[in-house]
Amino acid sequence: MVGRSVLRPYYVTGKIPTICRYFVTIPVFVRLYTVIHFMTVKEYNRSVEEYSDSVFRFIRSNLKDEERANDIVQDSYEKLWRNVTEIEYPVVKSWLFTTAYHAMIDIIRKENRMTALEDSFENEWTSESQYSDLNEILHLALERLPEKQKSLVLLRDYEGYSYKEIGEITGFSEAQVKINIYRGRVALRTV
Repeated sequence: MVGRSVLRPYYVTGKIPTICRYFVTIPVFVRLYTVIHFMTVKEYNRSVEEYSDSVFRFIRSNLKDEERANDIVQDSYEKLWRNVTEIEYPVVKSWLFTTAYHAMIDIIRKENRMTALEDSFENEWTSESQYSDLNEILHLALERLPEKQKSLVLLRDYEGYSYKEIGEITGFSEAQVKINIYRGRVALRTV
């Protein structure tokens, strides 16, 4: 009977345990561990091997700056390491892209606050140049898209994510993702 009262939650007995509210007896811990499996160091290292390159490519293609892209990826993995006890391995990829995406958006917003728009932006739309490299033309066209559409098109067409995964990464609904990707593609065709 004494062992049972130790395993009862305090709200059943009406008494708050005096030990520590995070104290869990070994049999309860074993039962909790089988239900909740947090990421191990081996899984963390595997996530670095599997996802760091694709996160870097995504951020670099948006920011066009390798150093800042490296910093964002490094910060994302640092945050992952700090939260390793709260994240399960199956959601690591989505979590990393979401964290990196939000860090990238923060940087873009900070830059937009610090710089004013110039009239040369309008001239850039009307100027026509002769290009023989299709890849270069595509990158220039992507540069002209709004940041939201650009990042969604890159996630879908370059990285190959589904609409649902992109929605989880960006925080948009699946319908918003589809609409913005469609608008981005239409804008790319008209350029």
